[in-house]
Amino acid sequence: MKTQLPLADVYTLLEPGPVLLLSTSHAGRANVMPLSWHTMLEFEPPLVGCVVSAANFSFAALSETGQCVLNVPTVELAEQVVGCGNCSGRELDKFARFGLTARPAKQVAAPLVAECYANLECRVTDRQLVGSYNFFILQVVEAWHTPAVTAPRTLHHRGFGRFMVAGEELTLPSAMR
Repeated sequence: MKTQLPLADVYTLLEPGPVLLLSTSHAGRANVMPLSWHTMLEFEPPLVGCVVSAANFSFAALSETGQCVLNVPTVELAEQVVGCGNCSGRELDKFARFGLTARPAKQVAAPLVAECYANLECRVTDRQLVGSYNFFILQVVEAWHTPAVTAPRTLHHRGFGRFMVAGEELTLPSAMR
């Protein structure tokens, strides 16, 4: 028998994808924050929608520069990911604190996180929902990955400090390219 789920817990059922590390750079200062509220919106050009709370230090950088990198960590970076989410870039350099390496991007000022297996350089293309929902639409303008990582074990946030790790993969017939 099912029981009622508190509405505040609905998000724990619908987390859309792997936890990302969103990196920004503003006024000569790089920052990184975990991001789990994102979704693909379009294939080509690749568009990603994401929510960044106005309370986050990264919100101002993303708002003012219109640039970021979506970095895709694997389970090996779980402690750094959680650590980055448990403190603010207002008070410290998260790259230094958590041993992350900032590498220059090709098309945006925000840095790539070298330890992540994939990095997506993005520009904000639509701000219509930022004022109401802190929802940015990003266009991926350059993408990088580590070809040797063929089955990345990504983190998926379940809420309240709980994560699932991507694992078993199924391949079924598909009309998608």
